[in-house]
Amino acid sequence: MHPNHQLHHLLNGVGESEIVEFKEAKHTFSFDKLGRYVSALSNEANLKGLNSAWLVFGVNDRLQVVGTSFRKHARELQSLKKEVADKTTHRLTFIDIHTAQHPDGRVLLFEIPAAPQGMPVAWEGHYYGRDGESLGPLSIEEVERIRHQCRQRDWSSEICHGASLDDLSEEAIALARQEYVTKHPRLAEEVKIWDNATFLNKAKVTIKGQITRTAILLLGKPEASHWLNPASPTITWILKDRDGLERDYEHFSCPLLLSAEQMFRKIRNLKYRYMADASLFPEEVEQYDPFIIREALNNAIAHQDYELGGKVSVVEFEDGRLCFSNPGRFIPGSVENVIHSNAPETRYRNRFLTDAMVNFNMIDTIGSGIRKMFIIQKKRFFPLPEYQLDQERVQVTITGRVVDLNYARKLAELPNLTLEDIILLDRVQKRKSLTDDQARHLKRQGLIEGRKPNFHISAHVARHSDEKARYIRNRGFDDQHYKQLICDFIEEFGEARRKDIDGLLLDKLPDILDEHQKSNKIKNLLQSLKNQGVISPSGKRWRMSRR
Repeated sequence: MHPNHQLHHLLNGVGESEIVEFKEAKHTFSFDKLGRYVSALSNEANLKGLNSAWLVFGVNDRLQVVGTSFRKHARELQSLKKEVADKTTHRLTFIDIHTAQHPDGRVLLFEIPAAPQGMPVAWEGHYYGRDGESLGPLSIEEVERIRHQCRQRDWSSEICHGASLDDLSEEAIALARQEYVTKHPRLAEEVKIWDNATFLNKAKVTIKGQITRTAILLLGKPEASHWLNPASPTITWILKDRDGLERDYEHFSCPLLLSAEQMFRKIRNLKYRYMADASLFPEEVEQYDPFIIREALNNAIAHQDYELGGKVSVVEFEDGRLCFSNPGRFIPGSVENVIHSNAPETRYRNRFLTDAMVNFNMIDTIGSGIRKMFIIQKKRFFPLPEYQLDQERVQVTITGRVVDLNYARKLAELPNLTLEDIILLDRVQKRKSLTDDQARHLKRQGLIEGRKPNFHISAHVARHSDEKARYIRNRGFDDQHYKQLICDFIEEFGEARRKDIDGLLLDKLPDILDEHQKSNKIKNLLQSLKNQGVISPSGKRWRMSRR
């Protein structure tokens, strides 16, 4: 990416984070502090599964370009690489130092490579990391996470000693051949003359004719699943009604190449009919795009931690939701990292299994699957996929209907919003918290208003929808309006108790405030009027002040 484009991308992102740091550095910058940032950003990029992180000189804390004269000559920048390498472990140098020419001055972009697998990067013997925007020591747990990367074995590639081709399903092998040719059409004629042993070796499911755990998972007969004990090669489908009560269920076992398709056909993909609004919405669509079902299911199969002994679960709710879950930590760290990088993962828990699934056309490794799921939901005006990540489980919920018609209209009427912006707006609509950086980013574009944590969609968006009334209820009026109501009441009746004022204002304050916040708001309004000398307390009553 051109340096100017990269600078624009960073400035219009979510601000500073664990993998992006902006520094004014107009003339100089501490060499020791530069080294600590190199260590921290390199380690954080590794932990988040990214290829690199960024340190930017010539931009202040408000993300305004101010320009920098730091090491103005090219030879000075080149020598900086060696100076940094001499004091970091593994002699880490920058992938590159980019110079962007901005109208407001020269900007330097230091692209810092992720720490190598299994090897955290230290600066002068100390490991550094980031906690949000803060620089500090890398925690012992994070150091061990990086070091553990090289010790990880690929469970899916291990040999099932004693297993043979007789443990594999002929039906599954036939489907595997068909899908292999779809994935590799240029090999179609060769595949026809390969015997099963040759084919399975070529497809990277067996190793020199030996049956692997991957071969049993994808192609094994149901009775061959014992080779995987204590791992459970099981997909469980559960149908729940609108009250969350179980109505039906079914378990699917080896071979998962066949079972995944059987599981797909089990889901009742009904037609969803939009409310009449022909100018904005299509007439009807399937509740779930087939790509999304297959992507979520096959990702769960490919990336689950089989050594935890769990299973893949698919829960179908009659109210129009699908919930996929599997045991195992989400290796990229966060869904935002995956969407932002839009590139293949650098690490896989089950590399051998994922390679085989690529060859059988079940998944791909171009890194766009999750992003494509988000885009499909965006185009349907449905809520975005909802990920819940913890240390030992990944869960994604897909909603196959419009939940908030007004929000859907916003997406339809503002087609140029970026996916990143829509993800943040989706959080606002779902009343989920935003970080300070995310809130600043949306506010800079005029997309939200309000104070943390009570953000709401701004007029800029509300004007494009039927949500104007809701916008006013959320925004409320300025304080002077409420103060005047209080004064009018007291002047009319001579005095007012607090419960009188509550009755006057509670239903007029912004809907986005809860009852406690509304009560505090009224308390602050009364205190302000008192401080201004407009009203005064008399016991438990308020009266107009004598002037």
